Amino acid sequence: MFGSWLRATLILLALGMTIATPAHADSPGSRFKLAPKDIVDTITSPDHLTHVDQYFRDAKDDRLLYQFWAFDADHQHGFLLNRGEDTDLAGYPAWFRFSPDSQWLVRMQKTGAGFQTLLLYHRSGFKFSAATRKPLGDLAWDYFFDQPLSRNMHRYRKDRDSLDHMQTNLVKGFDDNYAGMGQHWPDSRYLVISLSFDSQGEDKPGPWIEDWWCVYDLKTGTFSIPPDFAENNARTVKMPGSDTP
Repeated sequence: MFGSWLRATLILLALGMTIATPAHADSPGSRFKLAPKDIVDTITSPDHLTHVDQYFRDAKDDRLLYQFWAFDADHQHGFLLNRGEDTDLAGYPAWFRFSPDSQWLVRMQKTGAGFQTLLLYHRSGFKFSAATRKPLGDLAWDYFFDQPLSRNMHRYRKDRDSLDHMQTNLVKGFDDNYAGMGQHWPDSRYLVISLSFDSQGEDKPGPWIEDWWCVYDLKTGTFSIPPDFAENNARTVKMPGSDTP
């Protein structure tokens, strides 16, 4: 009798553990196809221990749905980067860049025609976690609209598309800590982010920006504008009726 009770107890415990800690798939499954490498961005971490693959399947309204998977070198351990995202973030392929120390991953994600944002991940072994509470691109826009420069610019709202073609881009140079820009920053410490939008959808267009720069500190999670960015940022403000294309 004791043996039967013990077996039943162990079965119940096993079922309870299964319910409490549901397993997550570690591969895309048969519904998703590997995107051709000549079409999408593929990247391997500088330490060669992990790489990112992109998969897709057909979705509603003739759209595609993408999954972005980080795998180890032997393709044994898989981690889904965009788990639970809506179709605005998963409806297009992406571009990726690793930090020189392989511990940070930036995802440059198209979200619509002329729209792009950034997402940031931190790596721990073969797993990745979101490094910010919302997309890094959203945080960069929050920072911009706290600057005096933005005082006469209309903040984007979903119920009023006053900012058109909002783009958040990673400025080239993350791979070498922006040495090509003349910087001498600590290894894998900073991201240089570029912001752009226009106001062509407004009845009375206001000023807009093209390629405005700021810096994100990966260690402290804060934004700043280095003094040597001032000249570039002064040129980024465009006014309605100007001859600037």
